[in-house]
Order: sequence, then C-alpha cells, then structure tokens
Amino acid sequence: MRPAGGDWHVGPGAARGGTRRHASRWADGVDEGEALSATAEEFLTWLAVEHGRARNTLQAYRRDLRGYERFLAENGTDPEHATPAAVEGYLAAMAAAGRAPSTRARALAAIRGMHRFRLEEGAGGGDPTADVLAPRPGLRLPKALAEDEVLALLQAVPDDDAVSRRDRAIVELLYGTGMRVSELVGLGLGDLQGERRLVRVLGKGGKERLVPLGRHAALAVQRWLEPGGRARLAPARWARRGDADALFLNARGRRMTRQGVWGVLKRRAAAAGLAAKVHPHVLRHSCATHMLARGADIRVVQELLGHASVATTQLYTRVTLEHLRRVYEQAHPRAGRAGER
Repeated sequence: MRPAGGDWHVGPGAARGGTRRHASRWADGVDEGEALSATAEEFLTWLAVEHGRARNTLQAYRRDLRGYERFLAENGTDPEHATPAAVEGYLAAMAAAGRAPSTRARALAAIRGMHRFRLEEGAGGGDPTADVLAPRPGLRLPKALAEDEVLALLQAVPDDDAVSRRDRAIVELLYGTGMRVSELVGLGLGDLQGERRLVRVLGKGGKERLVPLGRHAALAVQRWLEPGGRARLAPARWARRGDADALFLNARGRRMTRQGVWGVLKRRAAAAGLAAKVHPHVLRHSCATHMLARGADIRVVQELLGHASVATTQLYTRVTLEHLRRVYEQAHPRAGRAGER
C-alpha cells in the first residue's frame, strides 16, 4: 500500500502537459466488462433500489467508480485504504486527461457517495473525500441555433420516404418540445395523445410530464405514423417485446438508441451546413432560448423542459439577454462601449 499522504502518479510529463493520453486510462473507464469492488456494486444497487436513480445516472457513476478503482489499483491501494491524496490524485488525472470540471465534479460525487455508503454500512476508517473540494465549473451558457438555422436544418430533412419521415419527426419533436434525446428514444406509441396534441414524457428520476405538441411537430409525427412511414421499418416479427411499442425505429426494426438519434442529427446537420453547431442537446437549448426570447414565462419553460429547479432554466434567460445586448450594441447609434466616441 502507498503511504498516506504520498505522491500519486498521474503519468510522466505532467509538468509539460504530456499526461493527457496516459491519464485517460483511468478517466475513460472504457472496459465495460471490468469488475467493480463489492462495495461499489452494493452502492450502485442501493442508489437504484432505494433512491430510484435513473439508468443513465447509474451508468455514469459506474464509469466514474471504475476509473477511480483502476487508478487506485495502479497506485497500489484500494477503496478501503484510500486517502484524501488518492482522491485528489484521481481528480488531477482526470483534469490532465482533459475532463471538464463538471465531469470531475460528478466523479467526486460518485466517489464521495461510495465512501459515505461504506461508513454507513459499518466499515472502518474515515471518509477520504471529506475535505476534498469539488471542481468549480465555470458558467457555460447553452449554445442555441438561430431560428433561421433551425429552419435550414428542418428544410434539409424531406419526408419522401420512411427514414426521412422518421428523421423529420425526430427533429420537429426535439425542437418543438425541448425534450432530451434519452426521453425521445423512450417514447412509446401509447405516450401520444393525438386528439389533445400532447405527449407523455418520462424524465429524470422517473418523473412524468405532459408536453404539448406544436402544429408542425404533430404533423410530422402523423406523417411518420401513416402508411409509408413507421410501418415500412417495422419487422415481420419483433426481436424484442419493447420494440413493438417504440415510437421511433431504426432500419433494423428496433427501438432507436441515443446514439442512433445522434447519428440522424449529424447527418442532417451536415446536409444543412450546420455540422459544427449541432449536438444532441442543441435543439433542447434552442427550444428554451427561442421561447424565452419571444416572451414565454420562465416557469412554463421550466415545466416544458422538466427542470427540477428554475435555476437551471434561468441559464437560458442569460443567453437571451446576451443576444439582446449584442443586437443593441450593433444597432443603436448611442450604444458604443465605454471609452468609444
């Protein structure tokens, strides 16, 4: 075991910034078959059963804990004997690998949760994370497309065949409702309330919300569900029971995945000349930003997007205010910056 308070190895060349590739061995956690400690597995089970944490959250925590335990093992220790220096060493390795402060903060939350779980279960020792400060992420404003860019993206998606109808409905739904990609791929046929133009969305933590469908989104979904749309991709025999109810199917007749939707967005964005600007969350950001810019109440946008706290939604008001300031400074003859004549 390494002595408490000893130096923790994050790869050669750290002072020269050459540790990125070396440190990523711990930060990536790419080996899905790699076993976790019994404590880590019990902690993740506890989160799932007792707290109902979302599947995506559990997967992220699993990756974080896998990287942490791999780092400890390569430095000759384990979670039972981890020290504050070990925890800080892992966070330093993540930073050297280029991980964002928010990613490192989430990793620390997973690590801290596991160590506190150990103590509550009667394990000896202390909490090595007690005095470790979480990385402070800087304020990152969501990047939204301009309204004409969204229109260009939609115009790049025809609806003349089954795949195009599906892709058009995907883009219209993501922009029209602001739902997350994970929420979109979880939609079933029974979640649509066509007469009321509503869709039931299962959000984070298993929370349901009803989201209205705009005219364009409703028409796109209707076109996808008409003959020549979804039926063309449906197989003669369903491979999995859950696929039969899926709203969106891939070319093999299975429920679309988040990666599949991301592939759709990349392909359609490239056709519209927007490849560098489009990512899975950009249509969600654009929906919120454009609604607030047009005068929507912030509480309505919070409910639409399924934010637990209005503080999250307030980030979008900052986006619209920044845009307002830029337009004002460019257009008003007396809006010169300080020092300008």
